Amino acid sequence: MVGTQWGDEGKGRVVDIVAKECAHVVRYQGGHNAGHTLVVDGEVFALQLIPSGILYDHVVPIIGNGVVIDPRVLLTEIDTLAAKGVNCERLMLSPQAHLVMPYHQILDELAEGRRGDNKIGTTKRGIGPAYADKASRTGIRVEDLLDPEHLRSRLRGSLAEKNVILRDVYGHEGVDPDRLADELIDEIAPRVAPYIGDTVGHLHEALHAGERVLFEGAQATFLDLDHGTYPFVTSSNPVAGYALVGSGIGPGAIDQVIGIAKAYLTRVGAGPFVTELHDEIGDHLVEVGREYGTNTGRRRRTGWFDAVMARQAVRLNACTEIALTKLDVLDQLETIKVCVAYEVDGRRYEYLPHLRRLHDKAIPVYAELPGWKTDLSEATERHDLPREAVEYVSFLERQMGVPIRFVCVGPGREQYLRFAA
Repeated sequence: MVGTQWGDEGKGRVVDIVAKECAHVVRYQGGHNAGHTLVVDGEVFALQLIPSGILYDHVVPIIGNGVVIDPRVLLTEIDTLAAKGVNCERLMLSPQAHLVMPYHQILDELAEGRRGDNKIGTTKRGIGPAYADKASRTGIRVEDLLDPEHLRSRLRGSLAEKNVILRDVYGHEGVDPDRLADELIDEIAPRVAPYIGDTVGHLHEALHAGERVLFEGAQATFLDLDHGTYPFVTSSNPVAGYALVGSGIGPGAIDQVIGIAKAYLTRVGAGPFVTELHDEIGDHLVEVGREYGTNTGRRRRTGWFDAVMARQAVRLNACTEIALTKLDVLDQLETIKVCVAYEVDGRRYEYLPHLRRLHDKAIPVYAELPGWKTDLSEATERHDLPREAVEYVSFLERQMGVPIRFVCVGPGREQYLRFAA
């Protein structure tokens, strides 16, 4: 399952729908910079690292090797869920996943502040620096928590360089590696250790037994480090293909790719946004859709649905179907627009232009459809939808070239319907 836009499509919501038919839910990339919000019996669950399937007793939630983990955030999330009666003992954590350290967060914030007008829009959670350490082979992995002396040695080596940068470039006092090691060894490791397991072996045994496994991506296609709107992207690969790398399975194991798309479009932070709205309709979408970040509280930018992006996402992820969320947010609109193509220097594009610089020059080509001016929140079947809503969803299906399987009409667990057979 993968987001087809810039994140915040409601992936956790749809994972919760599909997870009840699965035995395992795997988070395969990203960190606690991505939040998934679920509403169950009126109670809100805001998840950051733990897979959304945790709310089903029969599901084994797995955090794969492709994720970067702030262990303090993980433990806080476990404690919060436990206080709400959710048992997290089934959680499995890959020993090869990398840890987000306090110095990653310090560097993230200092570097973003130094960029001035060229800010990327990072959440300052240390995700990028943690992935950078992973690539430069100086990172700290989950399994290092099980070997105190090795952990201490790794921290000293990593911080020998980091402290020079912190002091000489940013004027920061630096981080004491031994004090950090003591904290991790005494407070963090004993609590994290019970969750560490052979996630790769477990997944292969499950697949061999014919059990259903759901791979849950964080962020979304156009925040992908390679295929997104670079440099305004995340530091990992949310596309479906990375589910293989980030969990340790082969490509033959994937037989279904569900793309999640919001019925309109949102984005957090800087970067191109061809269909962005700067008017009262944009404000309306923010307020009705409660478009504020789960983790950061930042107001999201809003715009009309972009079929150009959606087609590209279907292509990049080999989507077999789409789950459409937040259709109900459009209930009060008289007319609704859909971007069906871009025009750049007189040329029409139906997929994203292959040169990133052309995105900034793109002019949206819109189709306009009638709104339905009807409350959809009680709809449970396709025939409950007004004709105009059916026509809108069907139009999006034709634009993307794949069936829309689910349509969500509210935040509640049961507020969805099956659209395609």
